[in-house]
This record gives sequence, C-alpha cells and structure tokens, in this order.
Amino acid sequence: MKLFSLNPKATLLSAGVIAGIALFAYNLKSSQAISEPPAEKKEAESATTALRRSDFVKGIHLTSWVAGSKKARKRIQSLLDETELNSVVIAIKEYQGEVYIPGAPLAEKYGSYVNAIPDVKTYLEQIKSEGVYTIARIVVFKDDLLARKRPNLAVKRPDGSIWSDRHGNAWTDPYNPEVWEYNFSVATQAVALGFQEIQFDYIRFPSDGNIRQCRYSYQNHNSTSAAKALASFLEESTKRLRPLGAQVSIDIFGLTPSVQHDMGIGQKILQLAEQVDYVSPMVYPSHYAKGEYGIANPNLQPYKVVYRTMSDAKKRLGNKISSLRPYLQDFSLGRRYGAKEVRAQILACEEQGIGQWILWNPSCLYTRSALKSKDGILPSSAIVPEEMRQKLAEKKEKHVHEQ
Repeated sequence: MKLFSLNPKATLLSAGVIAGIALFAYNLKSSQAISEPPAEKKEAESATTALRRSDFVKGIHLTSWVAGSKKARKRIQSLLDETELNSVVIAIKEYQGEVYIPGAPLAEKYGSYVNAIPDVKTYLEQIKSEGVYTIARIVVFKDDLLARKRPNLAVKRPDGSIWSDRHGNAWTDPYNPEVWEYNFSVATQAVALGFQEIQFDYIRFPSDGNIRQCRYSYQNHNSTSAAKALASFLEESTKRLRPLGAQVSIDIFGLTPSVQHDMGIGQKILQLAEQVDYVSPMVYPSHYAKGEYGIANPNLQPYKVVYRTMSDAKKRLGNKISSLRPYLQDFSLGRRYGAKEVRAQILACEEQGIGQWILWNPSCLYTRSALKSKDGILPSSAIVPEEMRQKLAEKKEKHVHEQ
C-alpha cells in the first residue's frame, strides 16, 4: 500500500491515513479509553515475550551507534551482567530524521535509513536470551530529514516556507496523518525485528524558537487541539502495536507532571498516560530553572528535584501510578554528577514507591558505582548523605507554574 502519494486525493484514500484522520477528525471529540486487547494480541504478546520481562525496568539509554559497536557492547554487557540493570533503550530514530533499523519501507523510500546496527535482529535475540528487556526509542515530530524531503508535511511559517527552531531543525506537523504513518512504519518494523516496547520521544509540538510563527495543517490550532492530536496519535499507535505484542511508552518534559497546562507543546500528562503503558518524565535536575520548586539551584539538589516531580506525578496519575518510569540524569552539566548524585535520584523514586527508571547519558557512559550488584549490594561510594535526602516541605512550597 502506497501511503505517501504526491496526489493529495490518493493520499486521503489510503486506509491507514483514513484511520488516522477518523481518529483525530479535527472535531476535538473526547478521547475514548483503549479497550482490552483481543485474545490474539495476548497470544502474540506471549509468543514474543516468552523471555523474562521485568516488572521493574532498570535501564540505560543507548545510541544506535553504541548498540552497533562490538567494542561498546562488551562494556554494556558487563553492566548488564554485573549490576541491577535489566533493560536497554536503543534510539532507532533521532531528531535529525535518520532511521537506524533496516526494512521500514517509508524510511528507505525517503533515504533516511542509516546502517548503524548491521546485525540488529541477532543482537536483540542475544540480549533477550539473557533476560534483557528491549525498548526502541523513536523521535516522532522533530524530524528534519522528512520535513525537508516532504515540505508539505513540515511545520510552516506564515509565508508557507519551512519553519525551523533556533538550532535550524525543521519539524513535521503533528496533525498530519501522513507523518503518523511514517512513524508507525518505523515502529512496526522495530517490533518485527524483535523490540519488545516502542518508546516515542518528542511526542510534542515545537518549543525552541519563534513558535508564534508556526503554522499547521489544522488551522484552529490551540492547546486543546494540540493535546488532542498527541493523544490521538498515541491511541492509534497502541491499537497497531499492542496486537503485535509490543508495549508503548512516551518521554515527556520533566515539568509536565507539575503543571496544569500543556506547557505550550500539547503535553498533558494524564491525557497522554491514558493511551500508553509507561510514561517517562525526563527528570534531569540540570534542566530545571533556578528557583523551580522553591529550590535555589536544582542542579545541586538531585534528590529534592526528583522527589518533588515524582510526588506531583503520583498525584496527577492516580491509579496510573504504575506507568511511571522516569528518565534520570547520569551526566554532568554545570556540576559533576557521580555515584551519590545518581543514586540520590533513584532513592527519591524508591521512596515514592516507584521501582523503575532509565538512566540517560548522551555518551552512553554510565556510573557503575551508582548501581547495586545483582545480589543487591550497593557500593559505599553511592550511599546518599542525609543532608542530600532532606525532603521538601511541600505544604510550604508554591510551584510558580501552578499560580
């Protein structure tokens, strides 16, 4: 089925695109809850996850280049063998638009495939046989390559030219069903290759740059329509991926659990969480503004930042609390982060009853001494000092974004 046609009428007649349009419908109807998957979905999931699936993901993020490097694999395997880590997130599509897995027809059609992991299927089979849970991360709407290859799918300026953020990156239009189809094709192929979960990142509207200049295919764009579009994309993604045996997760801004609005990017945590299996707020203390949560310098208080964010997330999610799986900071930016700082974030999650998390380091170099061994022993260098563990007096705090 040719989903990308230069003929607009032919495109609209595509069954997949019609499904996307019908879902969103541009009429802003209330999203319906996902119904219980059919029996065949459960059978498919059972077949693809006969390997151990951990109740609590404790993972690390890897670029495709690291995942494809035999030298790097030995280093990563050592961490998986010797520590509490049990999961990997591999970035198979990044914001530049490159797709790092073979076989996605639309990616190959538009020249976005890059062979970063030549033996991806074999590698996934190997680590899954050792009990490692595998997640594919897909950057969705920030996609410079597709936006420039297909300008009609891009976020535009008022004059019709391609809008770009302050770093010169173009974005695709989150309202456009063809953009949905493109990302679904990558996700479906990832599951076919053996990934057990699809994690969507940049599941949002643009934020960096002159966003007042952004123009979309839906002309009445506002915060309500933006949130509805993202929820509808996720609703359709779960309908397609769950029957294949895959779970679906998303990455969101770290402040999203703490605010009542959409932060100008369409992210409303409860509305999105209702459509997926797991939600990962990116709780990096270095990314919080000074004074946030009443903390003079959040980067110096990793425990407090994560504790407060998780507390807010629990209040917002209610019975969806089990879906919380935050990204935590294992990199240094403005202040050196070592074993104590990384462990402080994990501890803040544990003390909120959140037993799963993913560590992020752009260089994929993770702090072994921050992690427990397989038998549960924590290195002494990772013991969090009491002064770092002091909880926020939340009743005295007033979050500026809630005013």
